[in-house]
Amino acid sequence: MATLSGAGQPHGTSENVTAHMHIYELDTPAVVIDLDVLERNIEGMAAHCRELGITLRGHTKSHKSPEIAKMQLAAGSQGIVCQKLGDAEIMSRAGITDILMTYNIVGRHKVRRLTELAKRGRITVTCDSIEVATGISEQAALDDVRVGVLVEIDTGGNRTGTQSPAAAEELGKQVSKLPGLELRGLMTYPSRVASKPIVEDVVARFKKADLSLEIFSGGGTGEEWESKELGFTEHRGGSYVYEGQTRINKAEHLSPERCPLRVVVTVVSVPSSNRLIVDGGMKTFRLFPIMPWGLIIEDPDSQFSGMSVEHGHVDTSHSNRKFKVGDKITVIPTYQEGVTNLHDEIVWARNNQVEQVWRNEGRGKVK
Repeated sequence: MATLSGAGQPHGTSENVTAHMHIYELDTPAVVIDLDVLERNIEGMAAHCRELGITLRGHTKSHKSPEIAKMQLAAGSQGIVCQKLGDAEIMSRAGITDILMTYNIVGRHKVRRLTELAKRGRITVTCDSIEVATGISEQAALDDVRVGVLVEIDTGGNRTGTQSPAAAEELGKQVSKLPGLELRGLMTYPSRVASKPIVEDVVARFKKADLSLEIFSGGGTGEEWESKELGFTEHRGGSYVYEGQTRINKAEHLSPERCPLRVVVTVVSVPSSNRLIVDGGMKTFRLFPIMPWGLIIEDPDSQFSGMSVEHGHVDTSHSNRKFKVGDKITVIPTYQEGVTNLHDEIVWARNNQVEQVWRNEGRGKVK
C-alpha cells in the first residue's frame, strides 16, 4: 500500500503511515480527527445559521488548519476569523482571501506583516484605541493598501474593547479620517442579549454620525440566536468544529458522536490491577481544564486520575476490562482545541481508517 504523501505532510514521522491503515497502527501519541463527525459539525452549524438567517464567519483558532477552514467556507462560512497574524498568514498562503482578525495589532513588525496580508486579500482588523488604529494607518499609507477596521466595544466580556458607546463612536470618527483605513463597522464578544441596551445605543450613535455599519460582528459558539436577536450582521464561531453547536462544559458532554478530535495512546505500564500508564501526559493533552482530562472511548469506566509531563495515569478500579502493555486506547480530550497546538501532525480518519496526514502548520503560531 502506498505511503501517504503530499504538501500537508510533516517531515520525518509520517513516511510509515499508509492509507487505510487502522488508527491503532499509528505511532503514539497520535492526534486523530474523525472526518464523519467533523463534517457533521461543520455542516450542522452552517445549516443552523442559515435557518436563523444570520451570516456565519468561521473562526480558525480552534483547529489552525487551512484544510478545515476551507471546509468551513465550502459549507457556507463568509470568510474566516483569525486572532494571530501567524494563523492569518497560513490561511492567506492557502488561498483564503477574506480574513477578519479580532485582535489589536500592535508594533511595527506586526503591522508590516498585516499590510502584507492586505496586499493579497480583504483584511479587516478590530481595534479599541486610537493608538492601535494610528499604528496600522501609518504603515498602510506607506504601503498604499487599505485595511478594514471594526471598532470593538466591550458589551460584558471584560476583555478588550472600548468601554462605552460614546467611546466607540469617537474612535469610529477618528478611524474614518485616518489614511489607509476603511471603517467597516463594529465588533463585540460575546453575544449576550443582556447587552442589548449597549448595542442599540452604539448602533444609534454610528447611524447618527453617518459611520459605516456594513458589519456588526458578534460571536461565541452556542450564541447564534443571540447574535440574530441583537441585529448583528454576522456571527463568529469556531469551537463548534470540535464541540458541536454548544460548548462542552462538563464530562457528560464528551462523546464520539459529538467530538471529532481524539488522541490515540499506548499502554506502557500496568503497575497494579487498578492502574495503568499511557504514553501521553501534560505535553500531549494539556492541563486545562484540570479535571476530567478526557473520555476513554474504549472503556468509559476507566478515567484519568493524573498527569505527569509525559505519562498519563489512568484509574481502572471501576472497570472490568483487563489492560495489558501494548494496548491502544483512544481519548477524547476535554479541551480539544488546546491539544491541537501541541502536535506536529494531525491524522484524518474515517471509520478508524487513516485517510490523510496533515502537517499542523498553525502549531506555535502565537505571534
